[in-house]
Amino acid sequence: MTTLTTHWRKQLRTTTKPAYLLLADLIADDIKTGRLAVRDRLPTLRELAADLALNYTTVARGYAEARKRGLIDSRAGTGTFIRSGSPSLRLRGGSGAEMTMNMPPEPDDAHLMARLHESASRAFAQADLHDLMRYQDFGGTAHDREAARHWLRPFVPDAGIDRILVCPGIHSVLTALFSQLARPGELICVESLTYPGVKAVAAQLGVQLHALQLDDDGPIADAFEHACKTLKPKALYCNPTLLNPTAGTVSRARREALADVALRYAIPIIEDDAYGMLPRQTPAAIATLAPALTYYVSGFSKCFGAGLRSAYVCSPTVVQSQRLAGAMRATTVMASPITNALTTLWVEDGTAEAMLQAVRGESMARQTLAARHLGGSGLQAHPEGFHAWLPLPSGWSPVEFASYLRTQNVGVVASAAFSTDGDPPEAVRICLGGPMSREQCDQALRLIADTLAHPRHPHATVHSFAGAERL
Repeated sequence: MTTLTTHWRKQLRTTTKPAYLLLADLIADDIKTGRLAVRDRLPTLRELAADLALNYTTVARGYAEARKRGLIDSRAGTGTFIRSGSPSLRLRGGSGAEMTMNMPPEPDDAHLMARLHESASRAFAQADLHDLMRYQDFGGTAHDREAARHWLRPFVPDAGIDRILVCPGIHSVLTALFSQLARPGELICVESLTYPGVKAVAAQLGVQLHALQLDDDGPIADAFEHACKTLKPKALYCNPTLLNPTAGTVSRARREALADVALRYAIPIIEDDAYGMLPRQTPAAIATLAPALTYYVSGFSKCFGAGLRSAYVCSPTVVQSQRLAGAMRATTVMASPITNALTTLWVEDGTAEAMLQAVRGESMARQTLAARHLGGSGLQAHPEGFHAWLPLPSGWSPVEFASYLRTQNVGVVASAAFSTDGDPPEAVRICLGGPMSREQCDQALRLIADTLAHPRHPHATVHSFAGAERL
């Protein structure tokens, strides 16, 4: 009996935990303490069963559990070894690499953080707090809407403050627009892969979604026209820049084609440009190609931080803006005047632009890491965005891949969450932002790449280990 298995046998004698789970725990502990190192060879199933006085099946289940956790490799004809790389990823606060919620990275910039603190303090020092805590008309003050017009001007140059509303987040705008444009049972066209929040909104309202297939240029215009002819949709929803989840951007020609179809059939367009601020160069907004039909929606959750629940929507006409204000007032009462005051100051004093540049810069650094680790795996991404789309090789289903990575404390999202046509591709979305540091993002990407290179299926069975022992 080796020193290692002597230690394990003592632990097994003093616990009521199932032996196969404890065996995996012991392997993990010995890796952490250095008793086991990368590429160390473990005993065979039969050797370990004899040393620990356990039956063969229990030991096989223990190795299967350790393999599921990414602790070991088992190869036919070569045996079982401690796996290279980090077996799992622990980040600050004991959390994992949360790459599921699509959050912008948090720049590690002490000067910028000091600027945020200083300007926030100044905003509230100058404000009439009683006024900020009163009810206000929906859509923000004229001062807030003027700041919104300044922020939107590069994308919708002709937007007037009488067509702009300041709202409590993009999601609330989408809910109001869906409820206003389509009744229960009626249909809205969307991309075949789209923001999951849209699916949730539609389900809540009883609105049907019709999927438009995607190619490299975006939603296929002919499919949109066919739907207009045969299904009479009430609107087109699209996320044309850095589509969540694929990170694709609709080309200028395709935007023109979609706008042309919408104009010929008088179909309103909801242009969700949540990520439009991130790239330094983008095609013209659809709102400039079909201004009489397009609701242009932008916000700060994807270019500043998810907690800044402030969004701007420019409606096609003043009357439609007033109608939208009524629909939103019924569901959200108003955007928080406190949040509006802070957002307006940050837009006016340049803090919002500085934060946008910092988020963009950090996103670029993380996309460089993603390309280094996963570029050879068909990764789809934009160099100035913070999410990526990873096609999976045969042998992995998206759900299995996401589930396995979750056991390693890395969260990604399987394609089914985004699918509107019931036929999701074999892929997952990865977020490179959130509270992870750049170094932690690098570790998570390494782990994902290692998982692709050395598949570890969560459904691994005792039989796979038994087969390795026989060969």
